[in-house]
Formats: sequence, structure tokens, C-alpha cells
Amino acid sequence: MRPTFEQVNIEAGTSWTLLDRRLKDGIPFEWHHHPEFELTLSLNSRGHRLVGDHAGPYEDGDLVLVGPSLPHTWCSHSAIDAGKPHVALVAWFTEAWAASVVATFPELGGLTALLADARRGVQFSTDVSATARPLIERLPHLPPADRLLTLMQILRILSQDADRECLGAPSEQAFAGAPGDERIRRVLDHLHEHYREPVVISDLARIACLSPSALHRLFQRHTRLSPIEYATRLRLGRACSALIDGKLSIAAVADLAGYRNLANFNRQFLARKGMTPREFRQLHLERI
Repeated sequence: MRPTFEQVNIEAGTSWTLLDRRLKDGIPFEWHHHPEFELTLSLNSRGHRLVGDHAGPYEDGDLVLVGPSLPHTWCSHSAIDAGKPHVALVAWFTEAWAASVVATFPELGGLTALLADARRGVQFSTDVSATARPLIERLPHLPPADRLLTLMQILRILSQDADRECLGAPSEQAFAGAPGDERIRRVLDHLHEHYREPVVISDLARIACLSPSALHRLFQRHTRLSPIEYATRLRLGRACSALIDGKLSIAAVADLAGYRNLANFNRQFLARKGMTPREFRQLHLERI
């Protein structure tokens, strides 16, 4: 299933755009992508959220940042208050705008890591989402200059969320623009090339020219994952892409992702995605 391209229009005289979307009949399934970053706050709505290879439930107050060209959609099941509309407050801004903000204001340097994470999709923690929510709800009622200042305040708050969660599988693109260490890049390159193979920590340590314990600390600092968990997410991300494509059997998808045992694949997929591979595929196909 190919995502459709969405044209995002930024009005003259503004550097970013805001959509105040209110839908009485619910949020429809619209699998799409665009080159802009997208920050979405969902209100009075519950359902499923799909971002790249991620699929999971969302509730009132869900706050997510999606990176450029990452396919995504929300699809509501019900409203919290049936007498009120489903609401999505959506902010779009370009990569160039984000880069200029970081370059101009060193105080906002924390945005660099957040924007890198957003290439996999980021869900913010409950506490930080609750802090940002009233600021985002205020945006539609502000004049353009105050909107801009408030957006920068929101992004500063979000960049400090140590408990934010990356939704999708790791990718080379997520680290392409991030500052880093040549040692970790060599390890990441190896994992992306050999993700179907068992992870041997001693081999990764040798590639990085580090001891195993030093490798673990370095890897954790850059990815917030262990090498084994990182490789597992790579495998499942590849599996999700193949499931969305819909051309291969479940067994063939498991083999493509490096799982020699179908039962093990099903267990790991269910544990991390909250649904079986078959249910994940059906969630996409039934919405076409």
C-alpha cells in the first residue's frame, strides 16, 4: 500500500502553518506523507495511529512528532465525548525552518536530537504532553508573531522530554544529520547491513575499537537502546514494511526479516507491536 503525497501549503507572511481540524464523524484513514515535520495533538478522540512501521492506539491528549516523508495516519474509533468533534491540532514546519532555528538560537540546540528522532516518529511522555497541551490549544487564537514564539516554546519543552519514545524502527536516515561519533556510525552501518544475522557484541566492539562495556555505554548514549534491541527493531521494521506491501506470505516476511522460526517471529512481533503480523497487515489492508 503506497502512501499518497500531501501538499502542505504555508501561507505568505508565515514561516510555518497550523491546521485546526475538527471532525464530527471521526478521523478517517489517510495513509500519506509530506516533506514537512508534523506535530499533532489529538483531542476528544481515540483510535489507532500508524507511523511508518509502527501501529498503536492513541487516546485524548496524544502528542506525536512525525519527520519528513515518513508515512502516517490517524484513524479514530470513537470520541471521548460523543457530542463533540474529534480534534487534531497540527503544526507543519520545514526542515529548512528547523535548521535555521537551531543555527540562529544555540539555546535551542536540544532540538537537533529531537528532530533526528522524529524521522522515526516520536510520541511524547504523558507529563510533557500535558505541559505542552494548553500551549498548543492556544495556537489557533494567537496572531502570527505570537504563534511563532509559542511554537518555539513548545518545541523547547518537547526537546527536553527524556522519556519520549521513538515509534518506528531505526534507520540510517534518522542519524544522517545528527552529530555523532565515527565509531558508532561504523557499528550502525554494520547492523543495518547484517541485521538478519545474530548480534555478536564482541564483533561490534571490535568494529568500534572499544571494549564491550564501553561499546554498550556509547551505543546506549546515541540510540537509547542496546545493540540487540536495536537489531530486533530493525528486523521488525523490515517485517512491517513487507507486511504493508502485502506481496509476501507471513512466513516469507519472517524469513526476510531474519527469523528462522515463525513462532518466534509471531511472539516477538506481538510483544512489541501489540498485535500479530496478520492483524498488523489487516489493519492496513482493510482501510484501503
